[in-house]
Amino acid sequence: MPADTPARARASFDFKRTTFPLVSLVLRTPDISELQRELHERLGDSPDFFDQDLLVVNLAAVRDEASPIDFRALVALLRSYRVQPIGVHGGSPEQMAAAAAAGLVTTPEVSAAKSMAKSATAQQAEPAQKPAESAQKSPALAKTVVIDKPLRSGQRVYAKGADLVVLEVVSFGAEVFADGNIHVYAPLRGRAVAGARGNVDARIFSTCLDPQLVAIAGVYRTIETPLPADVAGKPAQVRRVGDSLVIEPL
Repeated sequence: MPADTPARARASFDFKRTTFPLVSLVLRTPDISELQRELHERLGDSPDFFDQDLLVVNLAAVRDEASPIDFRALVALLRSYRVQPIGVHGGSPEQMAAAAAAGLVTTPEVSAAKSMAKSATAQQAEPAQKPAESAQKSPALAKTVVIDKPLRSGQRVYAKGADLVVLEVVSFGAEVFADGNIHVYAPLRGRAVAGARGNVDARIFSTCLDPQLVAIAGVYRTIETPLPADVAGKPAQVRRVGDSLVIEPL
């Protein structure tokens, strides 16, 4: 039997699990032209709002609609905003079949805001499992990810299942995401998304609020609308009230 050569001893591939929070689009109308108008109203001509992020379409709100959905037109529209639709969920059998014909796959239910790990990804390790009796006696501790270096343009950090604390500047073009709250004890000039998996009670805090975008559980605000003078570049917090964001001085 011949000895293994270095080429034969080396595996040709590996499978590894990764974490890629997605953009989740909750579709509320089968009318693609109506969707196009509203996308333009919300995003305007913001070519850098998305960066080829992966997207899943939630059809639960239109499942019972009689009008068919033109999924090929939907995919083309979303790609024009620099997102990559990859799947759908929550639709009727007919809708799911039409989506599949347009190249979209069936996915599990997804609730996630815009984020993809790129240059800098921070995740808090899950705590070791404890016996049930011990867990009942001790309340679960909140998890926090701390970043103590400046985040430059193009860098992204995601705190999965945790709050995120950033001690240095979040530069224009950088992005920070957290399933919990976000605290930036420095200028926040990039994008900040708190409550990334649907926590509407999450908040964003900064000692110098000057962001490209802030979002909480899917509700967002961009720099297209200037911040009020009492919070622009000053200590402030962002919280969600209903379907709106409230920005207040600290």
